[in-house]
Amino acid sequence: MVLKLIHTLDLPSHQSGGFDHGDIFEKSGFSFVAHTGNGTVEMYEGWEEVHLKTIASVPEASGVLCAQAEKLAFAASRGTGKILVLDGVTGATIRVVQAGSKPNGLAWDSRRHRLLAADVGDFHIRVVDTGDGRLIADEALPGRPRWCKYSSGLDRFVVNVHDPSEVAIVDPETAIVEALIPLSASGAHGLDIDEESGLAYVACDGGAVVSVDLEKRREVGKVGILPNPDVAWLNLKRGLLYCANSKPGVVQVVDVKGMRIKEEVPTEEGCHTVAFHQEAQKLHAYLPRSCRVAFYRES
Repeated sequence: MVLKLIHTLDLPSHQSGGFDHGDIFEKSGFSFVAHTGNGTVEMYEGWEEVHLKTIASVPEASGVLCAQAEKLAFAASRGTGKILVLDGVTGATIRVVQAGSKPNGLAWDSRRHRLLAADVGDFHIRVVDTGDGRLIADEALPGRPRWCKYSSGLDRFVVNVHDPSEVAIVDPETAIVEALIPLSASGAHGLDIDEESGLAYVACDGGAVVSVDLEKRREVGKVGILPNPDVAWLNLKRGLLYCANSKPGVVQVVDVKGMRIKEEVPTEEGCHTVAFHQEAQKLHAYLPRSCRVAFYRES
């Protein structure tokens, strides 16, 4: 095994539920994770592995995303239909933006400084200006959205549609879907993008990771994994994709060049979400039963 457990950090306990998406500021190591069970966001420091603060009043906390250059963090609240704009250094709430009924997946357009929110309530995608809260665009998807990303190379939002299983290419100005790329595996879910190669990697609930050429807009590769994965994170330095699976509680590590499973690392049953710190080469796995974050490092 190459991915090794090095430490764990206790987070505030919850009675039921668990954690959802997390994200990390590469330079500072400040990290944010949606604590769905408590309706909060937890902020901790990933280099030294210290819990910093609890950000309250985020009912059904779900998507969390860090805008690296702007030092802003965004947290979606499915329970209120709002998104919190957070200071990435202090964790203070700068403003609250209305973004539909149940915003979940988030993507940051670093060129225009706008945020896309994918709504799992009404299956819409909305582009908002987080500076003044203006709604820029609002369009429907053909199905329930899962995770999404902004591709700087393509200058487009990339949004997974769960059923039918496909990848939507979205104009960042209008939120209009320019293309739908069908996938051979059902239930498009987790997503990450390698900007250098122009490939997107989609972890599908049907039990596969599918690689998609975003420029040619077609599927180009596939490897079988455990069914019902959640998030997927690329280790760009090593060409690895981490796929979290809650049952039995493992992270499957996919070599994306050979499209093969390299190893399988146990976490904890129910652990369906992770985040990856490229600079530190550390994987953060969020453990719902023991209310901890476990840190793994590539050796």
